[in-house]
Amino acid sequence: MNRDPRKHSDRHLDFIRSLPCIVTGDNVTVEAAHIRMNDPRIGKVNPGSHKPHDYFTLPLSGDEHRKQHKMNERVYWQRVGIDPVLYSLMLYAVSGDYEQGCKIVECALRAPVQNFLSAG
Repeated sequence: MNRDPRKHSDRHLDFIRSLPCIVTGDNVTVEAAHIRMNDPRIGKVNPGSHKPHDYFTLPLSGDEHRKQHKMNERVYWQRVGIDPVLYSLMLYAVSGDYEQGCKIVECALRAPVQNFLSAG
């Protein structure tokens, strides 16, 4: 099976890193965290040992990014109550617009989604 070439964007990754952490609101130690897990809603598959496309990234503090990698990713996102694929695509849609990106992060901080991944 041929894998699609990875979609990479330094500009988008810089935008993601400029935003506050989507879990804690921290705006100092933010990293671009790639979302690896499958999402059958959109046919997203885990890329395995390859890095996912850059449009599947969220701003996470360094500590939260480590937590994301230390446990099952789906469990991590369920615990923090954020739909990572939805929010990553929302941020990609406004990439480069810091004000809109901050509004999306604020929305995630205020209204966590529960059990969004229970079907997947």
